[in-house]
Amino acid sequence: MNTNRLRLALTKGRLQDKSVELFEAMGLDGSPIRNPGRRLIHSIPNYPLDAVLAKAPDVITYVEHGVCDLGIVGKDTILEQGKSFYEVLDLGFGRCRFALAVKEGSDFYGTYKTRRIASKYPNVARAFFEKKGMDVDIIKIEGSVELAPILDLADAIVDIVETGATLRENGLTPIEDVAQVSARLIVNTASMKLYQTEIEDFIARCEAELEKRK
Repeated sequence: MNTNRLRLALTKGRLQDKSVELFEAMGLDGSPIRNPGRRLIHSIPNYPLDAVLAKAPDVITYVEHGVCDLGIVGKDTILEQGKSFYEVLDLGFGRCRFALAVKEGSDFYGTYKTRRIASKYPNVARAFFEKKGMDVDIIKIEGSVELAPILDLADAIVDIVETGATLRENGLTPIEDVAQVSARLIVNTASMKLYQTEIEDFIARCEAELEKRK
């Protein structure tokens, strides 16, 4: 890697757009990322930073393996995949939550049977119920997890909730929050030592802008 420039893995989609807003508020020229075309690596013209556009799980992979020094990724992905990196900053955007949801009117906790939980995030769900000391069966779902209780595949779901509208439209209701989610800045452990000055400058710029927004 060119040691004069940091490399940041950036989650495509909404976090990408919000990150560009943050960068531009910090005085960085975000135009290469705002209009990426088909290119996947983009150099910021007025700051020593290259942005790599990637899917959320890959952001963590690139940072963990050190091919990117920093990453911006949702806390949901961090919780699901585990981590061997530094989580240094809550960027405050991309806010939502993990919630436990059931069919309206069902008494989830009022039974001694082993409950079945459907989720796209089996590790998040498993950790939540382990803390409660509850024995549950976790079923991994790739698509619309709301279908699982409707089809009686599961007693409840653990999923990301923003407004709750999708749950309501499908006769489900959240009964407990599992974890709060927002975009986080992560740093490779070796890079933090090798490029401490450069990384600390970037973090400080982020923090200064986030402080203005409070």
